[in-house]
Amino acid sequence: MAVTQPAAPSAPVPAVTVPPARPAAPAPPAGAAFTARPPAAASGPSVPSVTSVTSSAGEEAGGGCAVRVAGPVPGALAHRYAALPPPLRVALAALRLEVLLGDPRDAANPYSLPALAALAGSSAGAAGSAAFAGSAASAGAAGSAGTGEGAGWSGRAGALLTAAGLGQVRAADQRVRALRPLLRRDLALGRAAVAWGGPGMPPAGRVRGRAGESSPVSSPVPAALLGPAALVAAAGGVLRQAALAVAGRGSGEPALRQWQPVLAAAFADLLACESLTCVALRRPAAPAPAPGSGSGVGLLGAVAGYVVPTVLADVLAQLGLVLAECGHGPASTGGGMLAKLTGDLPLAGVDAAGAAFWQARLAGALPALAGEEPRTAHRGPVPAFFRLADPPAPAAGVAAAGEQGDGHTPDGHEPGGLEPGGDGVGGDDRVVLSGLLRSGAARADGGDGGDTGGAALGALARRLVTEQRALRRPCRTAGADPGAVAARALADRQALLWLAAAVLGVREAADDGRGLFLGGTHWALLALTGIAGRLGVPLPGPAPDPRAPVWAELAGRVRRGVDCDVYATRLLW
Repeated sequence: MAVTQPAAPSAPVPAVTVPPARPAAPAPPAGAAFTARPPAAASGPSVPSVTSVTSSAGEEAGGGCAVRVAGPVPGALAHRYAALPPPLRVALAALRLEVLLGDPRDAANPYSLPALAALAGSSAGAAGSAAFAGSAASAGAAGSAGTGEGAGWSGRAGALLTAAGLGQVRAADQRVRALRPLLRRDLALGRAAVAWGGPGMPPAGRVRGRAGESSPVSSPVPAALLGPAALVAAAGGVLRQAALAVAGRGSGEPALRQWQPVLAAAFADLLACESLTCVALRRPAAPAPAPGSGSGVGLLGAVAGYVVPTVLADVLAQLGLVLAECGHGPASTGGGMLAKLTGDLPLAGVDAAGAAFWQARLAGALPALAGEEPRTAHRGPVPAFFRLADPPAPAAGVAAAGEQGDGHTPDGHEPGGLEPGGDGVGGDDRVVLSGLLRSGAARADGGDGGDTGGAALGALARRLVTEQRALRRPCRTAGADPGAVAARALADRQALLWLAAAVLGVREAADDGRGLFLGGTHWALLALTGIAGRLGVPLPGPAPDPRAPVWAELAGRVRRGVDCDVYATRLLW
C-alpha cells in the first residue's frame, strides 16, 4: 500500500511505503493511494513530516517500523506532537498508525470515516452487541464471549498495530494514547485494538478461570478500562465533527451559535471522563487477588466503568441533536459516526447494562468506602498518577493477563464483589480522591479576590464536599441490599463526587506555570458545574460563565487540527 502525503510548501513531499506486517497476520484491507491534507498553520503543536516509514517483521523487536523524521531532531518530536508530550516511542507509534489508517475523508480508504460508518448495520456488529448485552446482564454467559468482536476486527487491529510498532508500548495509558488515531475513528475496531497484546500474541485471547469464567489475556490495559478508554476517544471524534459543523458555519448562520455553549459543556464532560480514565490507567496495577479474595479492579476502574458510559450517554445525545440541527443526518459523516458508535456500545460493554454492572458493585462496597473518610485536605504535591505528562509508574499496566486475568467475565467485568482496601475498591484511591476534593474546597477561603475563576471553582468544590459529608451516614447502611434503588442512587452520587475529585487533581497537576488549557480553571469549573447539575446540588453564588472560553478553545482546536483530548494532540490529517 502506497501512501502519499503532501506536506507544507516549505517541506519535502514524503513517501510512505508499508508492506504487509508479517506473513502470518492478515494484512490491512487494500486501498487506493491516499492523499493527506496537512493541518492549517497554527501556533499550537505541529507534527514534523515523516520522510519514510518501512515495516518488516525483523526490523524491531516488536515487529515495528523504522522511521526517519525530517525537520527537528527526534527528541523534539514528542514536544511538537502534543501540549503534554508523550515518550518519543509513543509519538512515533501514533504517527505510524495515523499514516497507515490514511485520510479519514477519502471514500476509497477502507479506514475512512464514511467507510467505517457504513458498517453500522453489519451482521458482525449486531452479533457482538447481542453477545455483550447478554453477558453484561448475566455473568454466567461466559461461553459466548469473544464472538462479538469476530476474527475480522481482531485481524485488522493486529495487522495495523504490528505495522505501527505498538507491541513495544506496554504502559496502559501510553498504549491507549498511541492508539488514539484508531480509537477516535471506530469504537468496535478500537476496542479490538486496545485488547491486542503485541506481535505473536492472540488479540483479546481468552483463558479459562474459576467456575467457567474467562478473561482477556495479553492486554496491558485492564479489562475494566477497555471500553471506557475506547469510548472516550470515539466520542471525541464525534465531538470534533459537531464542532467543525458549528464553527465552520456559525459566523454565516447565527442560529447555529446557540449550540456553542452545548458543545462547550460536552467538551468539558469529555475532558472530565478522560481525566478519570487516564488516572485509572496510570494507577499502578494491583497484584493478582488470591482465589476467593475479591477482584483487583480498584476504585478508579470501577468508577470509570460506571461514570464514563453514564456521562457520555448524555454527551452523545447532545451531539446527535447538534448534528441533526446542522443538517448532518445519518447519511453524513458525523451522523454515520454517531450511529456506528451508538450501535457498538454493547460490543464494548459501555452501554446501560455495563454501567449498571459497575453501579451495583459500587453500591455493595459503599459501607466500607464510607467508613473512614479523611477529615483534612490533601497535603503535598498531587500524586504522580494525576500528572499526565510524567512517565507512568513502573507497575502501571504492565501486568500480563495471567497475573490479573482469572477473575473476569466475558465482557471484561469483574465477577466478584468489590472489596475495600488493598487490591479491591477503596484503599488509598478513596483517601486521595476525597482529600483532593477537600483540597479544592480549601481554595475558596484562600483566594485573594483576583482569580474569580479559581474562587468559583473552590466554592463549588466546597459545596460538593458538603454533599459528600451528607452521604456518609446513608452509605454506611446501603450494603444491606446493594440492588435496591436507594443503594444504586447513593453509588451514583458518590461516583460523581469522585469524578469531580479526579478533575480537580488533573487540573491542579497541569497548573505548572506553562499556561496550558488543562491547567486553567474554565474547563474544570464547567465540568464541576455539570456534575453539580447531575447531583441536583445548587450552585454557590454568582460565578463567571466558563462556556465562552471553553468553546473558544474547542473551536480553535478544530480549526488548527488539534484533537479534543486532555493532551491537546496535533492531528496529522
